[in-house]
Amino acid sequence: MSRTLTRADLTEAVYLNIGLSRNESAALVESVLEEMCVCLEAGEEVKLSSFGTLSVQSKRERVGRNPKTGVEATITPRRVLSFRPSHILKNRVDQ
Repeated sequence: MSRTLTRADLTEAVYLNIGLSRNESAALVESVLEEMCVCLEAGEEVKLSSFGTLSVQSKRERVGRNPKTGVEATITPRRVLSFRPSHILKNRVDQ
C-alpha cells in the first residue's frame, strides 16, 4: 500500500532542507496552500513549474442515471477541480 504525503511531511521536508524552524516551516506550508486555495476559489489556474496545473472547471446541469437501479436523476451544476500533470512529472512517474 502506498503512503500518503501529509502537511506534516511537507513541513518536515521544509524544516530539513531549508533550515527554518518547525513553526516557521509549518507557517510557510500553510501560507502556500492557503494562497493556492484562494486563487482556485477565484477561478484562477495554479501552475507549478515541472509539476502541473490545477484549475477549476464548470460543469453544467445534466441528466444522470443510477447505475444500480437505472433511475434517472438530475445532476446539479457545479465546479470541479482538475489537475493536469506536466510532461516532466509524467516522465518521472513513468520511470
